Amino acid sequence: MAPPSSRRTGFSKKAQYSRFTGYLLAGAGAVLGLALLVISLWNPPAFAPLRGVAGDAVMPVASASAAVRAESHGFFASIAGYFNAGSQNAELRRENELARIRLVEAEAIKAENRSLKGLLALRDDESKPLAVARLVGSTATSGRRHAYISVGTARGIRPGMPVISDRGVIGRVLEAGRSSARVLLLTDSESVLPVRRATDNVIAFAEGRGDGLLRIRLVNLGVNPLKVGDMMVTSGAGGYYRPGVAVAVIAQITNDGGIARLVAEPAATNYVSVMPVHEAEAVAELEAPEVHALAPAAKPAPAAATSSASATAPEE
Repeated sequence: MAPPSSRRTGFSKKAQYSRFTGYLLAGAGAVLGLALLVISLWNPPAFAPLRGVAGDAVMPVASASAAVRAESHGFFASIAGYFNAGSQNAELRRENELARIRLVEAEAIKAENRSLKGLLALRDDESKPLAVARLVGSTATSGRRHAYISVGTARGIRPGMPVISDRGVIGRVLEAGRSSARVLLLTDSESVLPVRRATDNVIAFAEGRGDGLLRIRLVNLGVNPLKVGDMMVTSGAGGYYRPGVAVAVIAQITNDGGIARLVAEPAATNYVSVMPVHEAEAVAELEAPEVHALAPAAKPAPAAATSSASATAPEE
């Protein structure tokens, strides 16, 4: 059935007035909206008070919403942090261990630099180190105390040359290869070094005991002037070592001297300096009589035969 063409609401006056009022309100609203749009485009600040009132009206609701959002975010972050705490702690521990390792390495490098600076300070106007070498090993369980260094005859190293660290005397070269050398340490049972007290001229001999300590034997026996804590240095006698290099510190007093601890402990030394013999000419003169003393003993028979021949010749 086709709808009727008439749009009349019927004979009800109330329905007709209601529809007319709706049309009238819609038109007034459209005109008012168009007017407000024109005013906002022509003078934008005119509606600032209205916007402020609207913002004040919705501010409590917006603040509550923001608080809820922040609390919910912190709550979920706390839950995630709780579940991730184990892995985070493990990562922090790993970083802490790495930081400790780097700190120890830095301290080692610092100590090594300080040692090398000390070795460079050993040089004076008269003598300079022939070589600075690494102390690659030393014996510690036998009566014979030897060490090995990483330089040899290729760098001019010869037996008898002093080996000194930044703290004091280590020993002297015993044997030398092309690229390595064996060092006789001060604590070796065959080592004897002329020393004196640093504060005066009390002279003595430092003898190795083979146990890491030195026995200090006074040259002039009598009243023992040594005291615990006295520093013993090289006296320069013999010509191998220059005078005044630290050797040991008195730790115990004996009847003829004392027991001393090394100032330069080989086990705690990384680098050493090989010095030339302090008085090479004096050392050569001391060694020369031993060589010449063996020469006449090797030819006793020819000399006797010559003398007997000269004695019998007149009789013929």
